[in-house]
Amino acid sequence: MTDEELHRHLIGRQGSRRDLNTPVLVIDRDALDRNIARMADFAAAHGLKLRPHAKTHKSGDVARRQIAAGAIGQCCAKLGEAEALADAGIAGLLITSPVVAAAGIERLVALNERSAGLMCVADNPHVARATAAAVTAKGGRPLTLLIDIDPGIHRTGVASPECAVELYRAIAAEPALVYGGVQYYCGSQQHIESFAEREAAIHDRADYLRTVLAALEAAGGKPPIVSGGGTGTHRIDATLDLFTELQVGSYIFMDDQYRVCALTPEEGEIPFETALLIDTRVISANSPGLVTVDAGLKAMATDAKPPLLAGGAAAGTVYFFMGDEQGALVNPAGTLPALGETVTLGAPHCDPTVNLYDFYHVVSDGTLVDIWPVSARGRSR
Repeated sequence: MTDEELHRHLIGRQGSRRDLNTPVLVIDRDALDRNIARMADFAAAHGLKLRPHAKTHKSGDVARRQIAAGAIGQCCAKLGEAEALADAGIAGLLITSPVVAAAGIERLVALNERSAGLMCVADNPHVARATAAAVTAKGGRPLTLLIDIDPGIHRTGVASPECAVELYRAIAAEPALVYGGVQYYCGSQQHIESFAEREAAIHDRADYLRTVLAALEAAGGKPPIVSGGGTGTHRIDATLDLFTELQVGSYIFMDDQYRVCALTPEEGEIPFETALLIDTRVISANSPGLVTVDAGLKAMATDAKPPLLAGGAAAGTVYFFMGDEQGALVNPAGTLPALGETVTLGAPHCDPTVNLYDFYHVVSDGTLVDIWPVSARGRSR
């Protein structure tokens, strides 16, 4: 049975969260909406547009809530994510990874015909020319490309100001392309836990970006759009007088990785709430000092530390993995939850955790209020 078949009858029934089959991915709707509003207000107060990253939520329902709050569209990590969100009626999409293969470029050109405001990044003149040739062959409308700039992690992006200018000229020379500006995402700086250290790192990378922007402007390619920034650096990004829009993503959920980071210079201030959770249930309680729950390696991302306890267990309780299907709770100094009781975990890393589930179970005050599909789950190509 699908999650909808299992749980649709619980929607609106008071306290129905406790009756969900576990493990289950949960959104606290009220915390989500407050997070969306806070970031929208922040961007507006700083004169920045907001194009949140859908690789975090992969959901047409979440995207619609962000756009209703003022976002101008969504970023998508992959072409498949953009196709899924376009199918859900979301416009203003920016694909933040280069599309290189001929089959991918053909899909990109087709998507451009039905997705208003579509943009994609490129970091190589050859790809720009191949994209232009595909648009021309199909007789399609011009496609907007942004120049992806490598911030120093050597994942994607042009490697120098000179390469940026070369790519700008390649784009500008093609009638089938529109030069949209640049993308600059400092991914490795997002999770520096100290605000002061993160700020110093971003200022260093901002100085480099200024050299690229100056070279482009001197060549006649002043960028209309400078897209970048992230949840970890948004407070700093807004002060740089560089970006026109923010690509923040994880702020809507605030997973465990971001909760340990100081997102503001004010000690102890946490501007966003935990909104993404995993409910699990105690399925065995036969060993002293330990109980087993039904959420293991298949229930969450494992590229980070084990999840933190968010509810249903005494302070000091620790989770650790016990295999694909199970986890253990241990609390040497306290009481453990009993057989059949529900325990809530924080998501250790939201993006890959979301990709493990077909549906979100949306709750408010302990009641299931809706079920949303993870529209772009598995759309990694």
